[in-house]
Amino acid sequence: MELLLLVLLAAFIWMVVSSTRRASVHQRQRPQLSAADLQAARSAAEEDVTRFGEELQRLDLDVQLAHTDEAMMQDWQRALDSYEAAKRSLEMVQQPEDVRHVTSALEDGRYAVACVRARRDGKPLPTRRPPCFFNPAHGPSTTDVQWAPLGGQPRQVPVCGADADRLAQGAEPDVRTVPQGAGRVPYWQGGPAYSPWAMGYFSGFAMSGLLPGMLIGGVLASSWDAEGYDAADSGDGGDADAGGDYGADAGGDYGGGDFGDFGGGDFGDFGGGDFGF
Repeated sequence: MELLLLVLLAAFIWMVVSSTRRASVHQRQRPQLSAADLQAARSAAEEDVTRFGEELQRLDLDVQLAHTDEAMMQDWQRALDSYEAAKRSLEMVQQPEDVRHVTSALEDGRYAVACVRARRDGKPLPTRRPPCFFNPAHGPSTTDVQWAPLGGQPRQVPVCGADADRLAQGAEPDVRTVPQGAGRVPYWQGGPAYSPWAMGYFSGFAMSGLLPGMLIGGVLASSWDAEGYDAADSGDGGDADAGGDYGADAGGDYGGGDFGDFGGGDFGDFGGGDFGF
């Protein structure tokens, strides 16, 4: 009995020490963001809230004219509630991490809108999938495609139907850009300020099996996700934090090696000028 108690005590001490060490590592890796970073993250979220509000205004007439049933009205109310939640969250943003609550509400609202449109058109309800990688404002993705930036290696990303059609025709996708310098760049090249913005859209799908490994490794590896899923324990013995493997990947690291930390450093190698490929 005494031996068992000693073993349990040793295991408890080891767990406490390990947890403290991981928390310390997360804290050291967390980038120091400036007031300008806060403004950049908030502005990106504000643009999305405004766009979603305009989308709801355009759809409102269709809902009024359609033969609505209770299920359709419930989805419509959910969309409206999500919009109000996003606006309230936007008003309460005090640091970049807070932006994730805004975009998480928008993600839910856009799925509700997709359900409203499906009911209006007499189509099956859409599968709950991650937002379109190229622009989360496009709503839920409909498929996964292989895509690569100029000169890069192809990777699988979730995309909406419109962007899937564009790519199939050899055209460029409609990419969400953010300000940088005198111009605009894709959000994944925008820097660490946009990590919480992206996490609000994507991190809810981390355990769904619907999010491609590239994005799982990026979102979960983020040092911003201190209160959420612990990426360090999520792989098959790998470490999803910066510099480690995210489980088994034939192509290399999902952590700092290949795709980098979705939220650390400079938005990781995920967007460091060449999408990290």
